[in-house]
Amino acid sequence: MNEKQTRLKAIERQIQRLQRRLHSLDGRSNRLGWTRVGIFFGGALLSVLAYVLVGWWLLITCAAVTIVIFSIAVYFHQRLDRSIKRHGILLRIKLTQVARIRLDWEHIPPARFHDARQEHPFEIDLDITGRHSLHQLLDTASSAEGSQRLRAWLLATAPDARIIQKRQALISELAPLTLFRDRVSMKSLVAARNQGQLWEGKRLLNWLSERHSTPSLLPLLLLSLVLSISAVTLFVLNLFALIPQYWVLALLLTILYLFATKNQRGDTFEDANFIADSFVHLSAIFEYLESYRYGGHTQLKALCQPFFAEQALKPSILLNKVSRVAAAASLQKNMLLWVVVNALVPWDFYFAYRFNQYRDQIVGRLPLWLDTWFELEALHSLATFAYLNPEYTLPQVTEHYTHDERSVLEAKGLGHPLIPPGQKVVNDFSMPDTGEIAIITGSNMSGKSTFLRTLGISLCLAYAGGPVNASYFQTPLFRLFTCIKISDSVTDGYSYFYAEVRRLKALLDAIESGEQRQEMPLFFLVDEIFKGTNNRERLIGSESYISALAGRNCLGVITTHDLELVKLETRLPAIKNYHFREDVIDGHMEFDYTLRDGPCPTTNALKIMQLEGLPVDLPGGD
Repeated sequence: MNEKQTRLKAIERQIQRLQRRLHSLDGRSNRLGWTRVGIFFGGALLSVLAYVLVGWWLLITCAAVTIVIFSIAVYFHQRLDRSIKRHGILLRIKLTQVARIRLDWEHIPPARFHDARQEHPFEIDLDITGRHSLHQLLDTASSAEGSQRLRAWLLATAPDARIIQKRQALISELAPLTLFRDRVSMKSLVAARNQGQLWEGKRLLNWLSERHSTPSLLPLLLLSLVLSISAVTLFVLNLFALIPQYWVLALLLTILYLFATKNQRGDTFEDANFIADSFVHLSAIFEYLESYRYGGHTQLKALCQPFFAEQALKPSILLNKVSRVAAAASLQKNMLLWVVVNALVPWDFYFAYRFNQYRDQIVGRLPLWLDTWFELEALHSLATFAYLNPEYTLPQVTEHYTHDERSVLEAKGLGHPLIPPGQKVVNDFSMPDTGEIAIITGSNMSGKSTFLRTLGISLCLAYAGGPVNASYFQTPLFRLFTCIKISDSVTDGYSYFYAEVRRLKALLDAIESGEQRQEMPLFFLVDEIFKGTNNRERLIGSESYISALAGRNCLGVITTHDLELVKLETRLPAIKNYHFREDVIDGHMEFDYTLRDGPCPTTNALKIMQLEGLPVDLPGGD
């Protein structure tokens, strides 16, 4: 049993324990629910009997005892329900992890982005987004911004080696911290309210940005304090018959001032409640991150520092302050009491002043808190991917290519992360220098297109900072460009061939612009070059195009059925041939999907036609 299977078995045992625990908790919850019913009706019956047999005083005593006991039962029932909810969420997390290991797409949360851009250099060709995509497999984020950030990392067109290395260091620390990651996931899902809904931090940020800092309420607060003190002082003096009833005028003036300045104070109750309600779903995450013992995990601690750097202004402290303001501002729901209290003390002015202070403190810190959380969510996705696939490796990504004994690109045991382990074949591959082009020939269904996507998706993962399905992977920085999934467009009037020509022209333009700007080399992947036209023109066009690419500030892989193209290796030193092949065993095509050096020695199109029952006259009567 390898390490991946060991981890799968461990997660399955956790699932079994959680299921048993949930079954036990559900039973306790049902029993406690019936206990509450019994307490309520038993207490009611006992209270009636007490009244009939004794009198009012025993009725009141029995009712009070019943209410106390019932309240205690409700309290424990609510705690039990919260525990059931937490265990249920953790169970869903573990079941999803198993689905990710097994590539069980039906039980992996659905893809969150379906708006793949045709003009993007590689998004569609490499299945980065959409249904059954790399992003769907990786994404564990509970916020829209965290999910979007992961997507942006996978689709980056200008990778940065320092950023990649920083993410790799964080992923190395996060991957073994299963308890930390599970707790953050659980609290994040609670923040999102349900597993199918993404929490959107921009809603809260937009609301706060619309509330620009109001002028200081301190002058209004001081004037209100003077009016309140004056009214109380005049009332006391009148009480001792020292002056006439001037306090009535002072009181009316205070009340008039209260209503006249309502717009300046704003709706403290509504605003404070909005922030408190929005924060209550984030507070569990933020408080966990601010109180977690990071120990020697220096990279993770540095990332989460905004949550605990200012001890007096931590998220939990500011949330408690805003909650207190919201509770105090709820006084306005009782109009009579609100007027009386504000006539005696500047209640609304004081809490509006305090709320503005707290709001400004939150506005200054919330964007950083949210940005850190979104960053952590994207890293969490990659770290979980690394943990669930321990045989994968973090690649060696260098900022610049230097001519030494090592290849520009080198991979050992390279496989495709979206292919189930039982069907996956891994290959070794290297390209020693920029300007080199690998031409891969092979029969239909032999694995050429899959190998292109394997190279491309591995580079995407490497530049995002994540692990690669390989035992070893080393690469410098490249700009990535692919030409694999070409389709015609009825609405735009494009034929397949014209769409392919436009794509290949865009690839050539990207190389030329990169050379002019002295950008990093471009790594390209082209599948079945010029297959949208006839054999003669395809061969002429392919030879010309490949010759134009050879030796430039680029390197890449091109697949083709045209065996004539392999002769370019003898004319251009930058060209190297590889191939995939097949065997016919007992009347069936057998593919080993192993990459080999040299041109392909076999073809299989006529064999496939014959095996499927089409009328084919094979050469030589075979």
